[in-house]
Amino acid sequence: MSRFFSSKYKSLEAYTPGEQPRDMKYIKLNTNESPYPPSENVTRAVKAESERLNLYSDPESRDLTQVIADRYSVGYENVLMTNGSDEILNFAFMAFCDSQKGIAFPNISYGFYPVFAQLNGLPFKEIPLAEDFSINVEDYCNIGMNIVIANPNAPTGLALSLDDIEKIVASNPDSVVIIDEAYVDFGADSAVGLTKKYDNLLVTQTFSKSRSLAGARLGYCIGDEKLINDLNTIKYSTNPYNINRMTSAAGIAAIESDKYYMDNCKKIAETRAYTKSELERLGFTVLDSKSNFLFAKPDKIGGGEYYLTLKKMGILVRHFDKELIKDYVRITVGTPEQMKALIEATEKILGGN
Repeated sequence: MSRFFSSKYKSLEAYTPGEQPRDMKYIKLNTNESPYPPSENVTRAVKAESERLNLYSDPESRDLTQVIADRYSVGYENVLMTNGSDEILNFAFMAFCDSQKGIAFPNISYGFYPVFAQLNGLPFKEIPLAEDFSINVEDYCNIGMNIVIANPNAPTGLALSLDDIEKIVASNPDSVVIIDEAYVDFGADSAVGLTKKYDNLLVTQTFSKSRSLAGARLGYCIGDEKLINDLNTIKYSTNPYNINRMTSAAGIAAIESDKYYMDNCKKIAETRAYTKSELERLGFTVLDSKSNFLFAKPDKIGGGEYYLTLKKMGILVRHFDKELIKDYVRITVGTPEQMKALIEATEKILGGN
């Protein structure tokens, strides 16, 4: 770091995104992108909007916001669009947390949670998962802190029930509970309906996974009107034109193509089941994922060695160095052909051990 870097950030451990190597052509199963392209409707909409890039985008994203509100049967005033769901998470940490009111989250979850807490100088608590990597709901009841939980969780893929989520929200009436639903469309139940009952619940979602728009950077949250107003205060104080024209057009077209994307989610769930079965046949321990990835542990080779060997063979998966999960890898569910290639490569690797 330079000698000008602020001392308040010197101990910050930045988030590490999934690698994007260019030394060869890989089967990319490491960043939980959709293996299926955007709909043709999206492609046409983006192309048309590209001709208007000389004009600022709508800071309210009014058309897109209304489309989302209609899709989830909530009010316009209950929706905020953001530059990826990461932006809404950061906004929420800024808006609802301070030195007196920190935030709690699982010790094994999305790596950005501790980063956002450190970035904003916030006290935070990492709550251990159970031995089976599940979230113990009782650990979050009456906790007296704000809470953020990914549901399904990452990198485990395990999901909480709506009853469990409601129990957490109801027991913390004076704290904001954020449910991060980046992967909800692949098999979990959304908590959006509960936002009509609880004014302290904020649900975030993204177009990156189930709607094939990871490269467009589009996310949103749904919650009580007053929560949305608070978040808008942060947004208009940092990045008022946060959704560009082409991304907004892509988002509207994606919602209009909803059946195409939900059908893709079903295909991914079917491929996930096939891959889980095949990995278990090969001796892997595989968690019961409700997301578009699998969290798996080989029994004949270490997680790090498995990841590196696959990489040499042209297949990328995600490995984490954290002690509790170092024996596991996270495998994005790709097309059936990609997953068959993974299984064949794995058979070759294990055949040599």
